[in-house]
Amino acid sequence: MSDQTLTLPVAVSADRLREHRDEVVLVDSRWYLDGRSGREAYLAGHIPGAVYIDVDTDLAAPASPEEGRHPLPDPADFARTLGRLGIGDDSSVVVYDDAGGSVAARLVWMLRTLGTPAAFLDGGLQTWTGGWEEGDVSVDPVHRSTVPWPADRLVDTETLREDLGSSERLLLDARVYGRFTGAEPAPVDARAGHIPGARSAEWPANLDAEGLLASPETLRERFVSLGADSARTVVAYCGSGVTACHDLLALEHAGFTDVRLYPGSWSRWGGDEELPLETGDPQA
Repeated sequence: MSDQTLTLPVAVSADRLREHRDEVVLVDSRWYLDGRSGREAYLAGHIPGAVYIDVDTDLAAPASPEEGRHPLPDPADFARTLGRLGIGDDSSVVVYDDAGGSVAARLVWMLRTLGTPAAFLDGGLQTWTGGWEEGDVSVDPVHRSTVPWPADRLVDTETLREDLGSSERLLLDARVYGRFTGAEPAPVDARAGHIPGARSAEWPANLDAEGLLASPETLRERFVSLGADSARTVVAYCGSGVTACHDLLALEHAGFTDVRLYPGSWSRWGGDEELPLETGDPQA
């Protein structure tokens, strides 16, 4: 890899990845809600040179009722994980999945939040035509400094609870529309519905007809229609803080800067029967 850190937008094409392949650490982040093993998929075939990272064990602390299914990992643990994968303080990183960037977005957002250039492969693994590699990839570990999660990029449950109804904070739900309304309850959730006052901003709507990230102009129009231009801060959540990162990257792509993650997401809020919820779509 080059000694020079590569500047990256939130998403890069397969062509650009091929052009700069030697300048980035490439990460396979495939992960599935249906029980399939992302690691087994990686071992069966991945982009040459890619290392594998696991959402459940590498990109999250242990689940708990107080923090949800995918809490952000301890900063020191995350630094050790990155170092093990060859991601140092000066690395640039490209992450891919096979799900429109909805999984890769988690690591990309985490890295960009810490100041590391990172992007997801636009269109995912399906766009890669440069050959495949089987088995695991061994890399030399590197030093990675421990950096705390910036408080101004996160929102906790108590803050959201206190701010319910505030016109200064826009709350976006990145889950698919049926889970937002409660019409399609997920078996992993204790209750169906959404946080009161949230707007539906399902992550697949960030993509165009070809499955690529929509243009900044298109995304800006979308988020303005949801109220992002009049809110002081925009907070995204989803089921457990994974696909919400796709919304956050799309917001960044559209030019919005004060955007934050609610890491606990619905797994934390919906799991507490003392917290209020709404069903249906008040904006419909």
